Amino acid sequence: MNHFEVRDGELCCEGVPLSRIADAVGTPVYVYSTATLQRHFTVFREAFAPYPQLGAPLIAFAVKANSNVSVLKTLAEVGAGADTVSEGEIRRALAAGIPPGRIVFSGVGKTAAELAFAIETGVAEINVESEPELDLLAEVAAAQVKAGGGARPAIAFRVNPDVSAGGHAKISTGKSENKFGVSFAEAERLYAKAAASPHLRPVGVACHIGSQITDLAPMEDAFRKMRGLVERLRGLGLTVERLDLGGGLGVPYFNQPAPPTPADFAAMVARVVDGLDVQLAFEPGRVIAANAGVLVTRVIHVHERPEGRRFMVLDAAMNDLIRPAMYDAYHDIRPVRPTNAPLAAYDVVGPVCETGDTFTRERDLPEAGSGDLVAFMSAGAYGASMSSEYNTRPLIPEVLVKGDQFAVIRPRPTYDEMLAREPVAAWL
Repeated sequence: MNHFEVRDGELCCEGVPLSRIADAVGTPVYVYSTATLQRHFTVFREAFAPYPQLGAPLIAFAVKANSNVSVLKTLAEVGAGADTVSEGEIRRALAAGIPPGRIVFSGVGKTAAELAFAIETGVAEINVESEPELDLLAEVAAAQVKAGGGARPAIAFRVNPDVSAGGHAKISTGKSENKFGVSFAEAERLYAKAAASPHLRPVGVACHIGSQITDLAPMEDAFRKMRGLVERLRGLGLTVERLDLGGGLGVPYFNQPAPPTPADFAAMVARVVDGLDVQLAFEPGRVIAANAGVLVTRVIHVHERPEGRRFMVLDAAMNDLIRPAMYDAYHDIRPVRPTNAPLAAYDVVGPVCETGDTFTRERDLPEAGSGDLVAFMSAGAYGASMSSEYNTRPLIPEVLVKGDQFAVIRPRPTYDEMLAREPVAAWL
């Protein structure tokens, strides 16, 4: 259930017509459903309830999927932690009220300043992804101790299990040629090295093999490899308390085949880790947020060429929703006010001066004209968080709905505000 339904002849988010938001805030605009965000998180968490032997996993929402503070706070209300990949994302999680003990810090290129901030904050876990990063973290932790502060940070090693998965090459992260994590060949040595450091506290291992995974087989393969690593590390006399299995479970996009459910995923995990006695952590993002948001945009005009090709030109562009251009991503496109108009084939495009500013080609859609509103479904993840001001187009606003009320949670900047961020050089 996603709480975007047609009521009284138009598409609504919970109890609010999308046209009402478009009229009040302007278009394009992202709209999120509180009920959907919280329901999706709760469904994921409750999928593990039948397996009390697994304990209470840490479910850390992947902040990069949707980093709006109000969205994070909405999820924090139902117990979500945060999976972060920058100091900025840690700060967003803290601003949303997520306690440090539920924050995981990942990423292949953490700076010394970011590591120092994470240690000072007391995050639950720093996921180390290379030996140089391990050495830098040890140096930073030692410097903090010397300065009279700092505790031994809890760390986990992100391991690259060399398993291919993910809906697109650019979101597959678990193969040996990808930049993420250490190899199994390195993991045991580095874990022992960290355990010997007086400034670090290795507590576990982690993996994440990709995004939009619609087949559990590669996940199970990777997870079994991770179990074997835990057992080998313990065989060496090393303490392993945590196993972070990342995210990546596929989203049931509209008009697309249904992926495995969170219940399917949890049953597989329970089977793989049975008897291992570790604290589990997961980092879902897309599966929580994607279907909790839509992008509402207005048709500028329809341009029909003499040879018959139709272009539906929208006021939203690739800088507002880059997923189709970057990942060939599919988004269902629906009229906000459905009609009985016949279907026609359209190339749906934006106004940015790039051929890549094309959302879809030859898509059969209800005939539309200038001023009509359409909604891109499944746009709550990696939409606003990846948007930009390319072509000096203002970042589009974000709106959060709860029941029959809505609030602007990121306003559209004015052109004056945009230009004021760029001081002119003194000599000009």
